[in-house]
Amino acid sequence: MRAVVFAGTSICHEDAKAILDAVYLPPVARGDMEKVVSQGYDIIGIIDGMFFDRAAVAHKEILHAMKKGIAVVGGCSMGALRASELDVHGMIGVGKIYEWYRDGVLESDDEVAVTTNPETFEPVSVPLVNIRETLQAAYDEGVIDESIRLSLLNIAMELHYPLRSYLGIIKTAVDKGILSEKEPLLNYCLNNETDVKRADAILVLEKIKELMKK
Repeated sequence: MRAVVFAGTSICHEDAKAILDAVYLPPVARGDMEKVVSQGYDIIGIIDGMFFDRAAVAHKEILHAMKKGIAVVGGCSMGALRASELDVHGMIGVGKIYEWYRDGVLESDDEVAVTTNPETFEPVSVPLVNIRETLQAAYDEGVIDESIRLSLLNIAMELHYPLRSYLGIIKTAVDKGILSEKEPLLNYCLNNETDVKRADAILVLEKIKELMKK
């Protein structure tokens, strides 16, 4: 069986290839699905995708692929968004972020949005889903209390997605008197980030590997 995966932001192609032998393409945009449908792939994986600055992959593109008998697996970022909307039509969703969107825990697309390097597609801002999980971990480990966690999360949510960074969020909190100093929490976040997007990207690859063995 042959698989093609749209990724590059939540997990780089080199790391992905170490997990799954597949063809890897940059994050999916409108029209990209149509190009690969006719190329003989049995499975299409959607991890990362373009939106806001470019037209996002359309629902009808994914539905068309599935009508052709191609299994479509999604999770992590754009894949999670589309899987939560199309799982009733047969798209396979995996991972924590997919489940959050499916269950209505998250609704806004900007929860997974990041600014990327236009050449490498690597993220240069931090996705809100990672910020949520990292602040929750900091609370669970006693680094911050619940009121500070919620205040920091509100600061992050109020920022436009390209501006989200741990330094910016924590500096704002210090300026507002929410935190007395920035280094302890900043060091925690930078050294102990809960990268839920990468974890979910790996789950997409592992699900495709499982399907390829059937």
